[in-house]
Amino acid sequence: MNEEKYLSDRVEDQINWYDKKSQTNQKYFKNIRLIEIVCAAIIPFIAGMGDSIPCGSIILGVLGVIIAVSAGFSTLSKHQENWLMYRTTCETIKHEKFLFLTKSKPYNDENSFNQFVERIESLISKENSQWSRVSREKTHKKPIKQD
Repeated sequence: MNEEKYLSDRVEDQINWYDKKSQTNQKYFKNIRLIEIVCAAIIPFIAGMGDSIPCGSIILGVLGVIIAVSAGFSTLSKHQENWLMYRTTCETIKHEKFLFLTKSKPYNDENSFNQFVERIESLISKENSQWSRVSREKTHKKPIKQD
C-alpha cells in the first residue's frame, strides 16, 4: 500500500471514525447530564410549592427516579470517558498525520512512511486494547475483597 492510499483509506477513515464517535459520546454525555440537572433543579421548586401542586409527591418521586436512572446509565455507558478517549486518539492521529505530511521529526528520514504506519497502527491498537479492557471490566466485575 502506498502513502497516498494509506493516508486516504486508513488514516482519514480512522480520523473520521474517532471524530464521529467522540461527537456522539459527547452529545449523549451532555444530554444525560442536562436531564439530571433539570430534574434536580425542579425538585426543590416542587417541594417548596407544597400541597399547591397536585400529585407533587409523585412528581418528586418520578424526578428522583429519572435522576437515579440517568446517573446509573451514565456510569455504565461511560460516555464521558469514551468521548475523551476518542477525541484524544483522533487528535493524536491528526497530529501524526501533519508531522508526516510536513516531513517533520520524527518523519524526516528515508524510513518515514514505515515509521508513520507503525505509529498510527500503534495508536489504533492501543485505543482498541483500552476499549477491550474496559469492556471486559464492565462484564466481569471481580467481587471486592473485605478485610
